[in-house]
Amino acid sequence: MPGDEAEAARKSEDRGVEARRLIRRSDHAALATNFAGRPYASLVATACDADAAPLMLLSDLALHTANLRADPQVSLLFADKAGGGHADPLAQPRLTLLGRAEPCTDPQAAARFAARHPASAAYAGFADFRLYRVVAERAHLVAGFGRIAWVDGEALRFAADAAAALRVPEAAIVEDMNTDHAGAVALYAERLLGRSGDGWRMTGIDPEGIDLRRGSETARLDFAAPVLTPDAARQALVALAAAARQRPASG
Repeated sequence: MPGDEAEAARKSEDRGVEARRLIRRSDHAALATNFAGRPYASLVATACDADAAPLMLLSDLALHTANLRADPQVSLLFADKAGGGHADPLAQPRLTLLGRAEPCTDPQAAARFAARHPASAAYAGFADFRLYRVVAERAHLVAGFGRIAWVDGEALRFAADAAAALRVPEAAIVEDMNTDHAGAVALYAERLLGRSGDGWRMTGIDPEGIDLRRGSETARLDFAAPVLTPDAARQALVALAAAARQRPASG
């Protein structure tokens, strides 16, 4: 039935949005690789490209890197530490992603990883460190009680063509916000995300939201609807600042 197909497509897209938001909020993930026919799990730092594809900066000397060079099939477990406000990690959303890890030489992807993990600048240029991009094939989303579903690879990726319009001007937008609109960035963190402290900076923007950082603390602010052009991004950022000013300061 056409109506059933439309409903199924809507649910698939909703699950994709939820999965991408979890990936974009995450700084780290558990990486599982194939070690002599057995699963080998390790902890890795992650960022993501504009289309939400996970990025990892890995040392050639690490065992998990040797594993994925022999077999690029990997699994990543993302756990939402901020979601739900529960102390029990098993009560919070999580996503197990299945895909392939491929070497990535794209300088913009590398810049996004470095912005998410500034400390990586100390070793990112070493000859034995390499950036990898994970091509998602499917994922298992556990979003809450009774909300468990598989998400296909297409729904896990924000359309690359649509995401491309913000990739080139991203650095300029981020620089402009941090230089000329630092007050708005502070309002995003304090009043829209409930984060305290001074010194919040924007580190990235993509069609689905913005990334913020203060020291070692990171935060994610999602857009209400996808933003596909620099002008639409400006309008969305202005609207978020206006919404933040209307909210009372915490404390």
